[in-house]
Amino acid sequence: MSEERKTAGVRDRELRLAITRIEKGRSKANESNLTIAAVAREAGVSTALIHNCHPDIAELIRQSQGRSSRAQRDAKQLELKAEREKTRELRLEITLLKSKVATLASINEVLLDENRTLKSRLGDPKVVGIPKRS
Repeated sequence: MSEERKTAGVRDRELRLAITRIEKGRSKANESNLTIAAVAREAGVSTALIHNCHPDIAELIRQSQGRSSRAQRDAKQLELKAEREKTRELRLEITLLKSKVATLASINEVLLDENRTLKSRLGDPKVVGIPKRS
């Protein structure tokens, strides 16, 4: 009592008919939403069979749900491109800021050295201050 194996063409037709029945509200399995699991139940197959052997049917179902894998991929690509651009700009800004920090550190060292020199002169008894004019 073994069941004869169905060809891919026959299985494809059964899956497309299951999609049509669900869309028209005439589902044998009382399915109301078009999902891969609902189509699998309606056609009497596993969801893995749809994913692995009939990716075109899976894509058709995703498109009807408004979440096409191609659209998702394209959206992710655009998002990735935008993030890479932000990263490039931020790396450029970091380089610029490091340069500014180095310049300021150099100026700061010169001023610290000048302060040390002036403080040492103030402590010397031979140094006489210049009186302020009124």
